[in-house]
Amino acid sequence: MKKIILSFVLVLFLGTSFSQTFMHGAGITVVGSTTGQGSNSDIGFGEGFTYFPRFNFVETEALSVSVGVPLVVGISAISNSGYTYDQYGNSYYNDNSSVGFILNAPLIINLNMGRGSTKENTKKFGYFVGAGFGFHHGDFISDMYDPNTGDYIGSYSSNTYGPAANGGVRIGVGRAHKNIEIRLSYMKGINENKPSIFGLAGAFNF
Repeated sequence: MKKIILSFVLVLFLGTSFSQTFMHGAGITVVGSTTGQGSNSDIGFGEGFTYFPRFNFVETEALSVSVGVPLVVGISAISNSGYTYDQYGNSYYNDNSSVGFILNAPLIINLNMGRGSTKENTKKFGYFVGAGFGFHHGDFISDMYDPNTGDYIGSYSSNTYGPAANGGVRIGVGRAHKNIEIRLSYMKGINENKPSIFGLAGAFNF
């Protein structure tokens, strides 16, 4: 059994090339976020542009392993509801909406199969899946009081980070490696309000 495993590993290693092939794509994305539960909850949606540069550091005829940053820059709208307190300690229910700037920048390691995995792969269809760690920034216009200090808040920024994952499919366009990509993404914040951030992107890979 050990000989079989060692033979398999050796064949995989010999059939693998280590490289630094650069690939990239651009498109549009929709981002959603949820924070809190029950009567204290935030629900936000945003639209923007995505640019995904990546380097393949392992390549075979059928697959590649890459590292990249699927960057998202856009405008968000968020609805905030819940009970807050003014500077006198009086509580009241607020239901506000705001608009702001968002930036989403996860570092992702992907396993790429089929079309788009390498520049030489010209199959009609491909897919990918990966995980990593992300950073998310949001600027929001507000009209509320800080429940901890009682200070009025007209605007605020939110920076969060946490584990991230993505997956999707690639559909070949033309005869070369170019393709249309549909990508689903998810990130779970582990600081501040611990938001859940998810996205749906459509891009063209050059």
